[in-house]
Amino acid sequence: MKEYVSKQHQILRPVEQIYMAISRFDNLTPALQDKVEEWQATEDTCSFKAKGFTVKLRMEEKVENKHIKITGDQGGVPIDFAFWIQLHKVSDCDTRMRLVLHIELNIMMKMMIGGKLQDGIEKVAEGLASAMNGVVPEGFKGF
Repeated sequence: MKEYVSKQHQILRPVEQIYMAISRFDNLTPALQDKVEEWQATEDTCSFKAKGFTVKLRMEEKVENKHIKITGDQGGVPIDFAFWIQLHKVSDCDTRMRLVLHIELNIMMKMMIGGKLQDGIEKVAEGLASAMNGVVPEGFKGF
């Protein structure tokens, strides 16, 4: 499995507040329901359409105020992967966040999309950190 890791981002909020916001897919409904087609979410699962394909995700593991592990749900993503959101409390109002993607790709897929995955994970991490800090970066209008 190939690993793609974002830079560590500082969020000037308590780790508990960040964890509560990101540990439930249904908390993301206001931000995502108008951004993707057919968004549906429960606490631990979500599904949506992206470029005509149905994507189904589930929160496989949650460790309060530490990390969340997201994987593909049955009938969803045809690639074996695990997506981690890692949180580290530095102080009461200083949390560090890093995203990690473990994904099984063949050599041709690595060559075709490996760089795009690294760029994508960086953009998602930056956008999530900025949104949590109350700053909406370019390309994330509506968050």
